[in-house]
Amino acid sequence: MSRRGSVFVVLVVASVLGAACVEAGEPIRLGAIFSVTGPASFLGEPERNTARMLEEELNAAGGLLGRKVEIVIYDDESDTTKAVTAVDRLLKRDRVSVVVGPSTSGSTLAIAPKLEAAQVPLISCAAAKKIVQPVQRWIFKVAASDELAVAKIFRDLKAHGLARVAILTASDAYGAGGREDIKEVAPKLGITLAADEVFGPKDTDMTAQLTRIKGTAAQAIIVWGTNPGPAVIARNRAQLRIATPLYMSSGVASKKFIELAGPDSVAGILLPAGRLLVEGQLPGSHPQKKILSGYITEYEKRFAQPVSTFGGHAWDAVMVVAQAIRNGASAEPAAIRDALEKIRGFYGTAGEFNFSPEDHSGLTEDAFAMIRIVKGDWEMLP
Repeated sequence: MSRRGSVFVVLVVASVLGAACVEAGEPIRLGAIFSVTGPASFLGEPERNTARMLEEELNAAGGLLGRKVEIVIYDDESDTTKAVTAVDRLLKRDRVSVVVGPSTSGSTLAIAPKLEAAQVPLISCAAAKKIVQPVQRWIFKVAASDELAVAKIFRDLKAHGLARVAILTASDAYGAGGREDIKEVAPKLGITLAADEVFGPKDTDMTAQLTRIKGTAAQAIIVWGTNPGPAVIARNRAQLRIATPLYMSSGVASKKFIELAGPDSVAGILLPAGRLLVEGQLPGSHPQKKILSGYITEYEKRFAQPVSTFGGHAWDAVMVVAQAIRNGASAEPAAIRDALEKIRGFYGTAGEFNFSPEDHSGLTEDAFAMIRIVKGDWEMLP
């Protein structure tokens, strides 16, 4: 046989052995619950897309521990009850080793007791600090806590000499958690509340609340919620010609918010968000640069749509689990849980994760950059 023929045989054999390796044994099953449809679909669709993309990438690279990775995904349709049904299926029928998601704080809080009882790790993609405070043995999350976002906003207010704020929060789990954090952190940083208004997640007009706020001494407005409510508020504010600076929560950190509200209505709005949205403005030396640019390139090429903070949460959750499985050399739920608590210095799309038995979120305030919306796009502030 010629030397060229020998090389060809070696390559074929290597390819076959690699395929056999990834197929060896039962697949490692990861469960996922995302709000792919319904009002929270702007969260869940990019999360589902990202999880599918990572499933392919992990298997193309040889899987985990020489086994194929299978991510079983259910759509909770933005409905807490359906999230509970989905987790029952994942635990009893699919027998997954870990669950990623859900997309929302409400659904996460609803299913967390089931994961604790089953002793299967949950890595939520939602932000409410109640998910991980107090610490529960089997519950983790990768979205930075609301209280960190609140502190970031308050520091920006103080830097501009603003101390009196009006808050307008959604009456759901995410909004209630943000409201609680705002009221807790405000006195610590010298911020006073000039107004405290609430809106329903399905409300289609917030003119009344904004009109009341307009009549106060508020120097800034803080809105806490996820779309479509915040987009409605942005439009109503523009219609009422309210010039008071407006801060949004990280719950609107996707281009969907700009699309829903309209670029004219969102000009100048400020929000704390992860650096994924402003990757192009980061220096090449930034420790997240390579991860962010790689994710953006692959996602946008595959799905022909811009990345969002929320798809990034799914990237972080799946890859943190993958790292835990590698580090613990096991896909058993207890081993994954133990390895998750030991992860240090892991860079994801949200920032640097340092988990511990006392901290199941792993992020600090540094996970957030302050961002301003300018001409329908994101601008990172110094």
